[in-house]
Amino acid sequence: MKVLIFALELAVATVVVAQPQTTPVSSSPVADAARFWLQREAKNLTAAAEAMPADKYDFHPTPQQMTFSHLITHIAGSNRTLCSSIAGESEPKDSGVTDKDGKDKLLADVKASFDYCSSALAKVDDAKLGEQLPKFNHTRAYVMMFLVADLADHYSMAATYLRLNGLVPPTAQPKK
Repeated sequence: MKVLIFALELAVATVVVAQPQTTPVSSSPVADAARFWLQREAKNLTAAAEAMPADKYDFHPTPQQMTFSHLITHIAGSNRTLCSSIAGESEPKDSGVTDKDGKDKLLADVKASFDYCSSALAKVDDAKLGEQLPKFNHTRAYVMMFLVADLADHYSMAATYLRLNGLVPPTAQPKK
């Protein structure tokens, strides 16, 4: 519970700090923070997927770890599951894309999953943060914070895979 409270405090602080002084304080700071972090991680994960060469999508550092292509399909599926639940919608039909598909299909699928998440979370406010989401047996706030943490974890993994292949992750690129 302490972790959830800290995450919510961090989310609120992030939105308040990120807003110019003239902007009124949001009436839905948690949902706004989730949307902010979704957009940031969507940008980073999409850039990581674009940066990985197509012939390296089958890379995985050890036999026990998932391939980069499986990571991308996992992200897309998680996005659809988590964001539909947060928005109180039925989960969209599976795209049919598998980790055996090529980079172009995988990249299109993960981009579509982020587009779906953005549209699903656009409808969410803080009014029902305490509502239990049956699929997860946790509150909407909990699942929103889980989404943010899960995406950060996925980016960390993608960045590591890029570095192990001699590539610089998007967030470590020099500023242009």
